[in-house]
Amino acid sequence: MSVILRPETILTTLSSVLGDRIVSSKIAKNELTIIVDSDHLHETMELLHTNDKLPFENLMDVCGVDYAAYGIAEWDVEASNHGFSRAVHETSVGRKESSLDEVRKNAEMPNRFAAVYHLLSVKCNARVRIKTFMKDDNFPMVDSVNDIYKSANWFEREAFDLFGIIFNGHPDLRRILTDYGFIGHPLRKDFPLTGHVEIWYDPELERVVYQPVSIESRVVIPRVIRKEEQN
Repeated sequence: MSVILRPETILTTLSSVLGDRIVSSKIAKNELTIIVDSDHLHETMELLHTNDKLPFENLMDVCGVDYAAYGIAEWDVEASNHGFSRAVHETSVGRKESSLDEVRKNAEMPNRFAAVYHLLSVKCNARVRIKTFMKDDNFPMVDSVNDIYKSANWFEREAFDLFGIIFNGHPDLRRILTDYGFIGHPLRKDFPLTGHVEIWYDPELERVVYQPVSIESRVVIPRVIRKEEQN
């Protein structure tokens, strides 16, 4: 069995392969994350796939991230060891008529949407995470890597369905998890926690009926029970 490459070694090798395409990098929990510009994502992924020094043959996953409220604590925890006290603010993202624009003013990340790619090199027993940020929050788009990694097909469709990220050049960019007539993208931070519509089966009509949500949006306070400290 081959030795697992250390993230520092992987970064050194990939730095010689990718050069200034690397915007920044970070090693945390023994994992390497490399951030690249969205305009250079496709050529970066192609280099990672085909280079001789450290080829990454497999794309294990593609996922979206919404950094809309990143760095803003939604949960305010003030609890003793003998009770519980936890709640969320009614004005937080996704609740009632909260304004995403106001939240974005205080968010730590300048760009809202990112796509994250997890690559595996079977030959070298190495892994790397590639992250790229979309430049347009209103129309997040990046080139598809389906022509490089065939496994990207369904992964990119999932990120499109749940986050609304457009993968330019994808051969069949349709929803894959939600219903055909679904409105919005459910993993976006400003998507209502109750959704937009509710469905139920009408025995008289003998079909599924869609109607506006009748559930009242409210703040949920989960109960957290803490055991007393042992002396």
